[in-house]
Amino acid sequence: MSILKSLSAKVLPKSLWVYHTNTGACNGCDIEIINVLTPYYDAERFGIKLVGSPRHADVLLVSGPVTRQVLPALRRLYEAVPNPKLVFAFGSCSVGGGIWYDSYNIIGGVDKVLPVDFYVPGCPPRPEAILYGVAVALGLAPPKVEFQDLAQDVPPELEEAFRNARERLEACAGGPARPKG
Repeated sequence: MSILKSLSAKVLPKSLWVYHTNTGACNGCDIEIINVLTPYYDAERFGIKLVGSPRHADVLLVSGPVTRQVLPALRRLYEAVPNPKLVFAFGSCSVGGGIWYDSYNIIGGVDKVLPVDFYVPGCPPRPEAILYGVAVALGLAPPKVEFQDLAQDVPPELEEAFRNARERLEACAGGPARPKG
């Protein structure tokens, strides 16, 4: 049993009080998250309750890519949630930046700023997927996919070719091809 799962089972055995924040989304994910809380899906039967203050929350639900403007507020919000806390990233934008990835005002997904515990991808994620993600977090359902490290080993000759191509691009453009970091 993972440390996070055992911690969740001990500290949050019956309910999750969640605080929802939008960090720059189109509101598609927000509509689906609120839809989960309606009587049709009735998330409160699992003990999931939306709270109005981060100081009362166990979980921080984040939707949308993290913008530069919202970054300081998001960090303050994370600090306001009492320990132990979980962070859920809902939707493609909060998972990796979505269609806004690499825009001038987007930092990226939530994991670039906060430690994310659970991801629910989709644009927007279906209410069933949201409930399944929360059930996995509570240990009520098994995960469909086990964690895999997908880092690829690049052969040295390809790495050298990539480096040379980047240098040629930088020389043509008059500067770095992409900002690093």
